[in-house]
Amino acid sequence: MAAPRRDTRGIVDAAELFARVDFRRREPAEPLRPYLEHYWLIDYDLTQPYASHVVPHPSVNIVFQRLSGQEPFAEVAGIGLELFTQKLEGSGRVCGIQFRPGGFRPFFPDRPVSAWTGRRVPLPHADTAAVLDPDDEDARVAALDAFLLGLGPRPDPQADLAMALADHIRTDRTIRRVGDFARAEGLSVRLLQRLFATYVGVGPKWVVLRYRIHEALERAETDRDVDWARLAADLGYADQAHLVRDFTATVGVPPTAYATQRVR
Repeated sequence: MAAPRRDTRGIVDAAELFARVDFRRREPAEPLRPYLEHYWLIDYDLTQPYASHVVPHPSVNIVFQRLSGQEPFAEVAGIGLELFTQKLEGSGRVCGIQFRPGGFRPFFPDRPVSAWTGRRVPLPHADTAAVLDPDDEDARVAALDAFLLGLGPRPDPQADLAMALADHIRTDRTIRRVGDFARAEGLSVRLLQRLFATYVGVGPKWVVLRYRIHEALERAETDRDVDWARLAADLGYADQAHLVRDFTATVGVPPTAYATQRVR
């Protein structure tokens, strides 16, 4: 598996976030890499409240948090279907585990991943102190490794298949229709949908659409002169209006307005 990705896909106004908080990504221990995207670590000490916004990936996260005025806690954050907003104030620390799409179930095999979708479920027995207390970043990463290795991920060929299919969708822009994708992979649409519900948590069509929005958001973050009609065609939209509609519904503003606000 490659090192943690360096792009900002999914983060709304990434430059503003990075200016306010100390955000890092770290790689997990070798045995965990087949299942994880990366760890993500945030520390902050704010003089004024700040709200961060994220267009969620098709990934489950486990998040350890120490927020101002609250007791430390850990939770499973299932795939978010809508824009996620987190208000930060004072000082705090967050240590997150982002699973690859399809990589969560080997650690929690007792229910389909779709059962976690749209939910945030406490993990009351997780050792939050071991993860959140150390000032040394390597010690926090080691604690996250120990936590996950203690869960004993179980090898599962179906999880491997789901991860491979989801990664194919992420990296291949020509995948636009679920029926065509299923046939190309030698699967029926129903079997593909059942596999994604069980191991990813959302359907393959949702994954295709979400990665389109991530691509459009990344372009809006970095290029004010995006040719939106061309990008819509590249991403498989019937026309620019469909891209604008999906982007606006997800992020809250049209892509042209977003780009104008963010790129200086």
